[in-house]
Amino acid sequence: MSFSTIVRQHTAALRALLVLTVLLGLAYPALIWLVAQLPGLRDNANGSIIEVDGKAVGSSLIGQLYTDADGNPLPQYFQGRPSAAGDGYDPMATSAGNLGPEDIIDTPDRTSLLTQVCERSKAIGELDGVDGARPFCTGGGVGAVLSVIGPRGADGNVTNPTTVVSVNEPCEITDRPFLDDYEGVRVQCAAAGEDYRLGQIVPIRGSASARPEVPADAVTASGSGLDPHISPAYADLQVDRVAAARGISPEQVRTLVAAHTQGRTLGFLGEPRVNVLELNVALDGLE
Repeated sequence: MSFSTIVRQHTAALRALLVLTVLLGLAYPALIWLVAQLPGLRDNANGSIIEVDGKAVGSSLIGQLYTDADGNPLPQYFQGRPSAAGDGYDPMATSAGNLGPEDIIDTPDRTSLLTQVCERSKAIGELDGVDGARPFCTGGGVGAVLSVIGPRGADGNVTNPTTVVSVNEPCEITDRPFLDDYEGVRVQCAAAGEDYRLGQIVPIRGSASARPEVPADAVTASGSGLDPHISPAYADLQVDRVAAARGISPEQVRTLVAAHTQGRTLGFLGEPRVNVLELNVALDGLE
C-alpha cells in the first residue's frame, strides 16, 4: 500500500470522525434539548424540580427522608417508603435490596429481609398508633423463624425434634423466645456465633391478620430506592399523626392527601399513589 493511499484513507476517516462528532455529539443533543424545552415536556426534562419561595426543595421524581439528626421520623411530615439507595434516596447509589422472600435468617453481619419488614412494621405501628403486627413476625419485631433439629424422615422433615431454636432471637437480647415450645420441645434463644441452618428452618405464621394494618409499601423498598410515592392506604395511616403534630384537623390533611393522589397511569397502568414531597410541601404551605 502506497503512502498516498494511507494518507487518503486516514483523511477520509478523520473527515468521517469530524462529521459524526458534529452530528451526533453536537447537533443531535442540541435538537433533543430544544424538543425537551417545549411546553408540556420542559418540567420533566429539567428534573421536575419543586420550588418554594424561589428555592428548590427537591424533585417530584425522587423521594426524600423526613427525619431528625438521629434518624427518627419527624411526626409533622408524611413518611415515604424505605429506600435501599445509599443512606436513603441517593440518586448516585440507586438500587434495590436484592433480597427475596426466602431471606428469613439473620446473620451477625446482615439483617434478613423478613426481620427488616418486621422491624419496620412494628416501628410504624408505634409511630402511628396502629397494630404493627404481621404474619411471620414476633411481637418484638423480628422474623419468627425456628430451627428444628432432630432425626429426619424420608420426606426430609424432622420427625422427632430434639432441639428447637428461635434463630432470630439471640440470647443477648432475650431469654424468652416468642414461642414457649414446639411439638413438645422447649424453644431456646439463639447462642452467639452458632449456625442453626443444619436444622429444618420453620417460619411460624402466628396469629396476625392476613391483611396487616401497615401496608406492604410501608415496609419494603422500591426497585430503584428512589420512589417518591406511597399508597393511599399508607398515607391514610399517617393522617391522624400528622394532623396532631401540626395542630390541624384530620379532615384538612385528608383533603390535601386527596388533592395529591394520582390515579393509574393512562387509567390502567400501576396503582393509585400519593407523592410524598408534593404533599409535605402543601402541608408546609398551610402555615
